[in-house]
Amino acid sequence: MGHNVPANDEQLAFIRQSARDFARTHILPYVMEWDESQHFPIDLFHKMGEFGFLGVLVPESYQGAGFGYQEYITIIEEIAKVCGSIGLSVAAHNSLCTNHILSFGTEEQKQKYLPLLATGQWIGAWGLTEPNTGSDAGRMQCVAVKDGDDYIINGTKCWITHGISGNVAVVIVRTGELLDSKGMSAFVIERGTPGFKAGKKENKLGMRASETAEMIFEDCRVHKSQMLGAEGEGFIQSMKILDGGRISIAALSLGIAKGAYEASVKYSKERQQFGKPIAEFQGISFKLADMATKIEAAELLTRQAGQLKDAHLKCTKEAAMAKYYASEVSVEVSTDAVQVHGGYGYTKDFPVEKFYRDAKLCTIGEGTSEIQKLVIAREVLKG
Repeated sequence: MGHNVPANDEQLAFIRQSARDFARTHILPYVMEWDESQHFPIDLFHKMGEFGFLGVLVPESYQGAGFGYQEYITIIEEIAKVCGSIGLSVAAHNSLCTNHILSFGTEEQKQKYLPLLATGQWIGAWGLTEPNTGSDAGRMQCVAVKDGDDYIINGTKCWITHGISGNVAVVIVRTGELLDSKGMSAFVIERGTPGFKAGKKENKLGMRASETAEMIFEDCRVHKSQMLGAEGEGFIQSMKILDGGRISIAALSLGIAKGAYEASVKYSKERQQFGKPIAEFQGISFKLADMATKIEAAELLTRQAGQLKDAHLKCTKEAAMAKYYASEVSVEVSTDAVQVHGGYGYTKDFPVEKFYRDAKLCTIGEGTSEIQKLVIAREVLKG
């Protein structure tokens, strides 16, 4: 990961433009169709792989784009401006599954999986959450029992992005005692492994084109060579992966907020009431001022966390702050955007009702806002 060189302003502008053009051409025309039917557009992901959007942080030696976090934030933001669902899936594929293998895999594991994931030939999933353990991951019931050179896995993971369509999943399971942070291990499990199957797909408020489903393990036999790192390191690895993941959810939140804000500015200049554009009314213009300011602050926090990550410095507090603040801003801005649009904002004819529905997930996934506050409080009280 050390050989990824941060882009200069010119390169970053070029990356932004290519992500923007891709989103406008390949995503925008189908946004509502996919949302209404909850269609996960797998062909789109294979195409995104060709553009390098699915291996953003993966070095070129494994067929990735070899970029850093600033470029990654930019790509997610531009995609999320058009569709939060696609942004979410890009974030989960890159930050969670692919990055876990990149960060903790052996050379052999990296050579085997990263080129497939980075080029979009394969879609990745990552499983930590279970039906009864969300924030409280220490009580996980998904258990792996050693049997010779294999582990036999039983249990269910839920709320998993690409739980049905993912070709490979990084799964955190319990190999030790309950509540022991060193009692969990991570495995790479390929689709088609006997005993590994998909469960029900969730019917969601927003992010409907991003597949969320259960992964079920029934006497699923996995060879020890599929473990990432050593036995007992799974939970600690996951916490490190979530630091980076939180930056991507902050970027996703930022994209949704910007999409909602830009739609509002455009609408308020066009919509006339009392003989003038509504943008000229203080009630509306002040709303736009608040939206713009919150977005700016969220972006600075997100970019700061990305900068620390690129420098390989600790960013637990900064990533949690960015994720917490940007996700809440995303909800506030998209709520205001619906208000600015009035009755039209409540219809499917304008994009803001979808931003409004999609934004909420950002305050829940990869650690709720409450968990982010817990992480931030723990970090600030250390000193």
